[in-house]
Amino acid sequence: MRKLMIPVVVVLLALILMSMFVIPEGERGIVIRFGRILKDNNDVSKIYEPGLHFKMPVFDRVRTLDARIQTMDSRSDRFVTSEKKDVIIDSYVKWRIEDFGQYYLATGGGNALTAEALLERRVTDVLRSEIGSREIKQIVSGPRNSNVLPDSADDEAVATEAAKQALEIDGQRDEIMAEVLEETRVNASRDLGVYVVDFRMKKINLPDEISESIYRRMRAERESVARRHRSQGREKAEVIRAQAELEVATIIAEADRTARVTRGEADATAAKVYANAYNKDPEFFSFLRSLKAYENSFSQKSDILVLDPKSDFFQYMNSAKGAAAK
Repeated sequence: MRKLMIPVVVVLLALILMSMFVIPEGERGIVIRFGRILKDNNDVSKIYEPGLHFKMPVFDRVRTLDARIQTMDSRSDRFVTSEKKDVIIDSYVKWRIEDFGQYYLATGGGNALTAEALLERRVTDVLRSEIGSREIKQIVSGPRNSNVLPDSADDEAVATEAAKQALEIDGQRDEIMAEVLEETRVNASRDLGVYVVDFRMKKINLPDEISESIYRRMRAERESVARRHRSQGREKAEVIRAQAELEVATIIAEADRTARVTRGEADATAAKVYANAYNKDPEFFSFLRSLKAYENSFSQKSDILVLDPKSDFFQYMNSAKGAAAK
């Protein structure tokens, strides 16, 4: 009897251990019995929260599913706009399991790769429909050069119009993401048992051929603006240079006039001083003038003068008293 108790106890312990299972934090569990999901009294799939639970050993099989928010980073794909132009869009989707029983059945046993493949197909179809109903200017964000100051009223009007278009473009992008999110959320919840938390377009690129044509057009426009600014700069430089030359000529002419007036006034003053001095003592003045003439005439040793010694030029030299000869 004692020998039979040991195997019975071992079997009971094994059955107890086989009936226990633990659901980790961040996950949920479902029990599969005879290939079907175990349901509660309301015919709803029974979901096991994190913690310790029990199941029927041997017949029940536990499948744990991740209940956290998942991120599906879709690969870049090519879409066609309403004007038959291609755009390359890179997007991502955040989702989580909403109905674990339906999710398990729709994905062939709760395979996350299968779920993402099915979800990506639905997102791509809805996004392709939204992109196909819009023009490329409503999808690709435009220029946002709001820091450039306009040079004229025309430039200010262009900048204002560009700002309005940028706001319209942003609204179109938000509308596209909202439409894709809403429609995908409904389809994914109904077909896959998942809840789409968010959808975003990370990057919108143009194909290389379109990007090259846009780059050439932008370059031509920038070169046109640069030529206009250069021509305006040269025009302003000519105006400034002409004004500077006019001011220089005016200043020089004014200075020359002032110099001539000053020189004339000085000459007149000097002549007046000379005249006054001459009137006070004509003889002394004549003597000084003669001495000055002698100094200028005999200052160089090589000077040769051919004059009559009795001429008026030597009148003060011929007089012993230094007076003019009578």
